[in-house]
Amino acid sequence: MRPGLLQLKSLPPLSLYIHLPWCLKKCPYCDFNSHEMRGGNDAGDTAQHQRYLAALMADLEAALPLIWGRSVHSIFIGGGTPSLFAPEAIDQLLSDVRARLRLEADCEITMEANPGTFEKDRFRAYRAAGVTRLSIGVQSFDDRYLQALGRVHDRAQALAAVEEAAQSFDTFNLDIMYALPGQGPLDLERDLQTALSFAPPHLSVYHLTIEPNTYFAKFPPTVPDEDTAYDMLDRITELTEAAGMRRYEISAYARPHHDCAHNTNYWQFGDYLGIGAGAHSKLSFAHRVVRQVRLRDPARYMEGALAGLAIAQDDDVRRADLPFEYMLNALRLRDGFSLQDFVERTGAPLSAIEPGLKQAQARGLIVREGLKIQPTERGFDFLSDLQSLFLAD
Repeated sequence: MRPGLLQLKSLPPLSLYIHLPWCLKKCPYCDFNSHEMRGGNDAGDTAQHQRYLAALMADLEAALPLIWGRSVHSIFIGGGTPSLFAPEAIDQLLSDVRARLRLEADCEITMEANPGTFEKDRFRAYRAAGVTRLSIGVQSFDDRYLQALGRVHDRAQALAAVEEAAQSFDTFNLDIMYALPGQGPLDLERDLQTALSFAPPHLSVYHLTIEPNTYFAKFPPTVPDEDTAYDMLDRITELTEAAGMRRYEISAYARPHHDCAHNTNYWQFGDYLGIGAGAHSKLSFAHRVVRQVRLRDPARYMEGALAGLAIAQDDDVRRADLPFEYMLNALRLRDGFSLQDFVERTGAPLSAIEPGLKQAQARGLIVREGLKIQPTERGFDFLSDLQSLFLAD
């Protein structure tokens, strides 16, 4: 173990992220590490998937010394489109993980799914394989916007997928996007009302952003202006609140007891081990916090992982950067954080954030009650401004 300068008295909860990188088609707005499946038949895909699963286990086994003795509180299988993998493959994956890691009894196991890969009883089979929570990338229920976003599914597939998820899972999430090309406030409201008609336990709602190195960056679509987008977000918050959902994070709405445990661990500056092509890790030790990145290209990743060389980057987080990294995440939560948690998870003194807290309070961006810090409504509306107050010099 490398030496470090921190003095962490305890380690935070640990999550596991598993990246399955393939998609049927790359969406024009997507900047994730996802790769179109090209020219393969079912047999070829199965062989590739099996090799990838073997690489994941080799990657996990090589990482075990870094997390020895720790329990896993949540697992997230993301992508890409994980639901391209057959239920039998997901069952094998989770069995192999359980054979190597100690999972908490109530471990949340989430898997992302695309309605374009939906077929009857498929989601039920994922539930039988051990997935406890499905996250469905619907984005819209309107065929006009699904086409504009380059999605491979249509409205009918989205409705069928959500209906089966609601029947198969006690908790599930719908991903919805707004401020889409050509979308108006009434269009957004119809989309959201359709989503809410299924009484989803959780909604993740994202503003369409034009990311660098995407198709939309080269050929930008015409999207609603900033004021219209703000009005849309206000309406989203009103409608979800009326439906009994609470905005517990800047982009997440949930019914009571249905917050996403895995994402909440990220926002609370917990630890996570990421395995798979391009996956990121953040791991705490008594004297340092480490960030790792796996090889990004799936073919290179498989070759590297099977040879015990999956990691592309492995760096200690600078002590001076930890306060900002903590605040960047924790301020996304409606309930905020405790100053005690800040000290325990960064090893930094409160003096590291005190100037920023004073400025934020003076501007009405946070409320401070004893050891508790919470963003105000204004703080939520101007989250980037609030977070920037804690940048290291």
